[in-house]
Amino acid sequence: MKRRVRFIDTRPLRSSPPYRALWIGTSASQLGAQIANVAVLAQVWELTGSPVGTGAIGLATGLPMVLFGLLGGTLADTVDRRALVRATTAGQLLAAGALCVQALAGNRNVVLLLALVAFATACSALGAPARRTFPVRLLPPDQVAAGLALNNVSFQFAMLAGPAAAGLIIARWDFAAAYATQAAAIALATLAVLRLPAMRPEGVRAEGGRRRAERGGWRVVLRRDTLWGSLATDLSATLLAMPIALFPLVNEVRFEGNPQTLGLFLSAVAVGGITAGLLSGTVTRWRRGGLVQLTAAALWGLALACFGLAGPLWLALTCLAVAGAADTVSVVTRSALVQLETPDAYRGRVSSVEHVIGVAGPELGNFRGGLVASATSATFSLVTGGLAAVAAITAIAAANSPLRAYRTPKEEPEPPARHAPEAEVGDAAQEARPA
Repeated sequence: MKRRVRFIDTRPLRSSPPYRALWIGTSASQLGAQIANVAVLAQVWELTGSPVGTGAIGLATGLPMVLFGLLGGTLADTVDRRALVRATTAGQLLAAGALCVQALAGNRNVVLLLALVAFATACSALGAPARRTFPVRLLPPDQVAAGLALNNVSFQFAMLAGPAAAGLIIARWDFAAAYATQAAAIALATLAVLRLPAMRPEGVRAEGGRRRAERGGWRVVLRRDTLWGSLATDLSATLLAMPIALFPLVNEVRFEGNPQTLGLFLSAVAVGGITAGLLSGTVTRWRRGGLVQLTAAALWGLALACFGLAGPLWLALTCLAVAGAADTVSVVTRSALVQLETPDAYRGRVSSVEHVIGVAGPELGNFRGGLVASATSATFSLVTGGLAAVAAITAIAAANSPLRAYRTPKEEPEPPARHAPEAEVGDAAQEARPA
């Protein structure tokens, strides 16, 4: 049967008022975060005038993101997730206010600035696993992928519009105005979180049951073929074929180092992602989520290998746009599959694993790409990395028939039995796999 091309599926915005409010608040918060990111980068450069100083921003954000992301996963499976996100969002609002105050006070201490950035990142990471579980609790199963696609579109839009807005705000009103804009956006997000229903994790009540869940939560990923296969697919794609670190070198070698061309590389990826998001209704209604993710992730690697060989600028930008579109489809289908396949009692910890992979994979992939390119060339690094990603994803697909055969459930799955013995965690995981 021939499938029609559909625009983005907006059913979640119509069917769930709590999700709609959350999406509006999250979209505003993401835009504010991009504005603040540019302000931090510009202020650190103004204070230090050193690439080491701007590089320290990555340290101030990367370490808290990993450490507190893992802790946030445990908390998300222990306490009311709404309360956790309320508290961490309040912490982000406090950090944004402090950033605004230090800018108004004419702060010249870069350590203080980076400490505030680290605090803001820690608050965000602590609440991220719990926040990832919201769509699957607020939406019916057949709308979860559509809700995640809407989230992705708002993120891609923030990536495009945020830096441009930050430049205008900083040029006219300085850094304090940029941080104040972020604070206003987080305040809007806080109002959205306050309106959410209580969301305690299901399936874990007594202390003994909680301890079993803590031990068994990590095992769910390894014992469910759909989960480890989906996360391994994402890690293979980003670890082996991440291209961002190679953009300056490709631009220098092929396009005479034109800074406008470098900007076009980044924009092409975002444009591809937004386009895929706006047309995501085509894939979010497909129930074969595992097969869609595998195909999209392989297309990402193939497109980047072609980018490594592309001569004309138009061809290079086309390859990057295709890669950006494939990445969006892969991320949306993976996120939906992970949330739907994970029992609610373990969603916080499994979400923290997904979060860490999503953060560490691209960073390590950029490091790998730069290391290989320094020993060989940008072309060799891109082509071999892209083809290696395709080979790894093909191997995962061949070895993981449950992931290939996975279908999105039509009805809400029953919650796992309370106080299941630890030995039954693996059995429950096996039974939940699609036939």
